[in-house]
Formats: sequence, C-alpha cells, structure tokens
Amino acid sequence: MSADDVTPIPLLASSIRLNAIPQAVAATRLFVRHNLALWQLEEHVETATLIMSELVTNAITATIESAPQAMTKRVTDELIVGAQLRAVDASLFIDVWDRTSAMPVRKHPDQDTEGGRGLLPVDALAKQRSIYRPSVGGKIVWAELSLGFPLATCIYEHTPLLLPQGLRAKRGPAENRARQALIDSLLKTTLSATTMMRMTDAT
Repeated sequence: MSADDVTPIPLLASSIRLNAIPQAVAATRLFVRHNLALWQLEEHVETATLIMSELVTNAITATIESAPQAMTKRVTDELIVGAQLRAVDASLFIDVWDRTSAMPVRKHPDQDTEGGRGLLPVDALAKQRSIYRPSVGGKIVWAELSLGFPLATCIYEHTPLLLPQGLRAKRGPAENRARQALIDSLLKTTLSATTMMRMTDAT
C-alpha cells in the first residue's frame, strides 16, 4: 500500500489546560467560540459552548473536592482541568479531563433547584456522552455533536487565544498529564475513525 492509497481523515483539534478555578468556565467558552470561528463551524457555537460549560463546571467541582483542604485554599499547579475540541469526519467532540476517577452523577433536580443540572442539558443536546479513562489517570468526560455533514478540509491561520493571567495552567507534571490524556483521546478517536472508514470502504 502506498501513500496514494490512504484516504486522509478530516481532523481538526485544539486543547487547553486551565487552573481549576471558577473563572476557567468562562475561559473555555471563549476557547470554543475562538476555535469554531477558525474552523468555520460557527453554527455549532451555542450548543458546544453550553456543553463545554457544564462539563468543565463538573470537572472543577470534582477536582476541588478531591484535593486536600490545604490545597483548595490557593491555586496550585496540581489542581487543573483540561479541555479539548476535536472535529472528526462528521462529528464534533467536546472533551474535558479532570484528575479524579469518580463517575459524574446525573442528577434529577426539582424545577426550583439552582444548579446541579450539568449532565441534563448535555444528555439532551449531545448525540452521545461517555467517559474515556486515559493511561495517565483521571478521566475524560466527552460528548459528541453531529455536524450534519462530513468535515471538509479547512485551511486557516492559527491565532492564539488570549486569556487573563492566572487562568492557564503552568507547565509541570499535572499540566503534562492533562495534555497527554487529551492526546490519548485524540489518537483513539482518529484510529477509530480510520477503522470505521476502512470497514465502510470494504463493504
């Protein structure tokens, strides 16, 4: 088999690692709008932003609850979350990593309850939702949105996302762990898409 025989998989991806603080939720909303504009997928911004916000809120809560009390009183290099967008073939995936292995709980709050609705809108809007457990530990909660059409080749000029100081996670073991977890998820998805395309081509 030569390189000419291989059908490339349309793929766009971007990730970010942030300190696990409430302001990170707004930062991931900017992250979604920034990248979907670059990828010419603006029609999916509203839904993707809502899903990202809910998943990141859950991840921050889980991260803080898992930390010793002394760590939660200040921002540390260990308390971070990771977020990733990946457009593969005809789907947009929203990945959120946190350091805990605990399963997120799908609550059923009363109408008057404030908060606690995180997974309800996600399940209502997403094509599917699941968890990926990377080899480096922690978990990635991911949701899939249908693009409604196969992803076309998108050539764009990358522009960095500017965020206020103190939001981006500092380089170090925890940041590297989050980065590697998101890369693992990206590679797994790409391989799955390649396998499915080969199966489709063979039929």
